[in-house]
Amino acid sequence: MRKLLKIVGIVAVVLVTLVGLIILYIFLKYPDVGKPTNLSVEATPARLARGQYLATHVAICITCHSQRNTALWSEPTVPTTEGMGGYLLDEQEEVPGVVVAKNITPAGIGTMTDGELFRAITSGVRKNGEAMFPVMPYPAFNKMSDEDLYSIIAYIRTLRPIENDVPDHQLDFPLNFIVKMMPAPHVTIQPPDTSYQYEYGQYLVNAAGCIDCHSQKVRGEPIKGLEFAGGFEFRYPWGTVRSANITPDVESGIGSWTADDFVGRFEQYAMADSSTLAALAAEYNSPMPWVAFSGMSERDLTDIYKYLRTVPPVKNQVEKFTPAKK
Repeated sequence: MRKLLKIVGIVAVVLVTLVGLIILYIFLKYPDVGKPTNLSVEATPARLARGQYLATHVAICITCHSQRNTALWSEPTVPTTEGMGGYLLDEQEEVPGVVVAKNITPAGIGTMTDGELFRAITSGVRKNGEAMFPVMPYPAFNKMSDEDLYSIIAYIRTLRPIENDVPDHQLDFPLNFIVKMMPAPHVTIQPPDTSYQYEYGQYLVNAAGCIDCHSQKVRGEPIKGLEFAGGFEFRYPWGTVRSANITPDVESGIGSWTADDFVGRFEQYAMADSSTLAALAAEYNSPMPWVAFSGMSERDLTDIYKYLRTVPPVKNQVEKFTPAKK
């Protein structure tokens, strides 16, 4: 019996040692995306204009990295807070822990080189080498063209500096360990040819992260066959809001919509009074950043529509809102 216990003890020690070595290896090796490049972005007028458009209305960096007014419809950005960070994401958005958007004004990123910013945006690795949780959609941004990324970097450098120290993220186990292996090296992407509407629409859909909010997920990945079919849940104290089905299914998606219907759905929120619509007027709020996306050009919105018409239609009738039980 003693011999058996001794053998069991030795095996246990070996296993613990092996696990410890594996953990140590992962901590030392990952994230494995290489060092930041020696990049210096020239802030030309064209880049600043393009960067403002992308960061404000397409990739919506400004929406996520600013304070949002939850009392107004679609939670628009609070004026004068652009880029200051502090917006908190937790179980409400199915985040396993707590993630707080960082300060991307010059007060927050002033010590970062352009190469470090580029690596953070595309590969999800901070200046100190720490891996980001992909609620910051760096896998999507890694598929954007280098020129568009340069434009975003040039633009956020011009934001009004706001001193605002935000806390680090707190991820639940084992994700706090797994997240170190998520970042991937950047692959250079050439600027898209805007003359090909379907392809450019796909490019914009990726940059805007449509699939992230409009797909049900398992362990953070869209369920195969249900991409863009809606049903992703946003849980609030007052109820649960679900994303819409944006596949071309006629009954439950946008299959009966014309391009004008689609574009008009966004452009209505570009009207001056739309950004001040009280959420209570609609009995519930929408996490969909309508006000931010309403600034997209008619051409870009049309290209997005044309691409979405090519994805497989999925019949999935979504109940938009369920009030919380009293």
